[in-house]
Order: sequence, then C-alpha cells, then structure tokens
Amino acid sequence: MPTRRLGDLTVGAQGLGCMGMSHAYSSGQDDTESVATIHRALDHGVTLLDTANVYGAGVNEQLVGRAIADRRDEVVLATKFGIVHRDGQMSARGDASYVRECCEASLRRLGVDHIDLLYQHRVDPDTPVEETFGALSELVAEGKVRHLGISEASVDSIRRAHSVHPVAALQSEWSLWTREIEAEVLLACRELGIGVVPFSPLGRGLLTGAVTSRDDLAEDDARRGFPRFGEDNLDRNLAIVAVLRELAESKNVTAGQLALAWVQHQGSDVVPIPGTKRRAYLDENVAAATVELSEDDLARIESAASAGEVAGERYPESFARIAGR
Repeated sequence: MPTRRLGDLTVGAQGLGCMGMSHAYSSGQDDTESVATIHRALDHGVTLLDTANVYGAGVNEQLVGRAIADRRDEVVLATKFGIVHRDGQMSARGDASYVRECCEASLRRLGVDHIDLLYQHRVDPDTPVEETFGALSELVAEGKVRHLGISEASVDSIRRAHSVHPVAALQSEWSLWTREIEAEVLLACRELGIGVVPFSPLGRGLLTGAVTSRDDLAEDDARRGFPRFGEDNLDRNLAIVAVLRELAESKNVTAGQLALAWVQHQGSDVVPIPGTKRRAYLDENVAAATVELSEDDLARIESAASAGEVAGERYPESFARIAGR
C-alpha cells in the first residue's frame, strides 16, 4: 500500500472505516470476523483505522482497541467525539470540559495512551469552535492526542479551527454521487494543507451493487431511513449503478472498485475510508487503491454516475441539521 499525507501525518493511501462492525447497518455483528478484518487490513498496509465514541455507544472503540492491542505500532488510530442525542434528536457538543471527558473515555475504551488523530465529529452550534480546538490543543500538549481533525464542517469552521491549532484532516462524505465538498471546502483544505478523508466513498454500499432492493437491508439497518434508499428513490439510483457496472466490466473490476478508484484518484491528499466488517470485501476495496484510471476513464465514470442524477438527499433531516456547520 502506498502512503499519503494528511497534513504532517503519514498514512496508507486507503484507510478502514470500522463503524459498521458495531453500529448502524445491521444486527448480529461478528466480532471475530471484524477483528480478523482489522488484522488483514494491517497486513495489507492499511494503517488508518477510523472509529468514534458514538459508534455502538463506545462498543466499536472497545472492539478496535482489542484488535490492535498487539499491533499498536502499525496503526494510525483515529476516533471522533461530539455527536450527542438530546430528546431523541441528533445534536452536537464541543464545550471544553466535554472535549476532555470524551478524550479520556476514548483512551480507556481503546486501551491506549494516545490517539493519533482525534476529530470533532460535528461542530457544536452553541460553542465557538475556538473553544473546542483550544481544549483539543491542550490534549495535544499533554501527549494524549497527536493530530487534530474536523468532520462535516463548513469552510468558516475549518478556518477558525485551523487558526487555533493545525488541522491535519477533514473527514466528510465524498463519493461519485456526493460531491458537495468540491465547490469550496476542498479548495480551502488544499489552501491550508489539510488532508481529506472521505467517508462512505461507496455511497453507503449502494455503489457496489450489493443492495438491489430494500429487502436486502435488515429491519434495523439505518440505511432504511436514508432518502437515497427510500422506495421512491432506490430504483432510480440502482439504474446509475447498472451503468457503472457496465463500465467496470470493461476495466475488469467491480463497480465498487471503480467507484472507489475514482475517489483515490482525486488527489494525493485524499485517503478514503471504505467501511467493511468482512475480509473478502476488504480485499476487494484494497485492490482498488492500485487501479489505474486515465483522464478519459475518469470522465466516463463521472458521466456514468453523475451526481446530478442521484435521487434523494444524502441525509435524513435529523442528521442534516448538524452537518456542514
């Protein structure tokens, strides 16, 4: 696996999103297979492992911690804080005392003495980002955190955070059909030397072709609540995937590999974190990191999977309220 830079942090060119091992997509998680998947990722040279305190209410951090206990020196460990639930609604919190509380709790669950990359998961609308990053900078000074990140943030929040302490990485959704960061956010990150970590680079699995109907989603799968997986939108979106699959076959790769390779080709400062909990899918994703695409290939892919043709918003309303602040 080649390496890339997120600010002054060096990581493998592709990371691993660990959320689905404990959270969101279905019940019946297999911790043994998840740990084996993390170990396989490290064997491939995937160094950036991504989790968050909210995934499984801390269970995912515990799982990741167990998996890396004997291989800590091979890992760039990233976690996040800041999403909270109030009165059944998703919200954000970033006051100084909460920042420290979350960091200490994550260190305990992960079983480590430092976090390599700690993100503010969502910007708190009621707390100045300067306060949040001031508290984070204290944790860096204490050696409990090595690098700082911010997630799903606006240009204004990114600039203000970076003015307090260097931001190594922005984590935001970015895929063939989620392109919003390209207009302004991506340009600001490159101006400031901030790396970009796209989550859901496979459109929450839809771009792989693995989901062919809502019947493929377990009853407790969070995607059932996302507009693009809704009954009114799914058929239109699957038509885009069908075109992408045809193009992938001409390159002797899967639709998912083609979509992921497109993200990998967006710059040397881009490190996607496709999520999986199975070794077979991990191997497929990792192979996409070395797929070569010409300028003509990239243009054909964008034409086949135009973001303008996507049906439905990327988030349900409860999620969207705290994104992009």
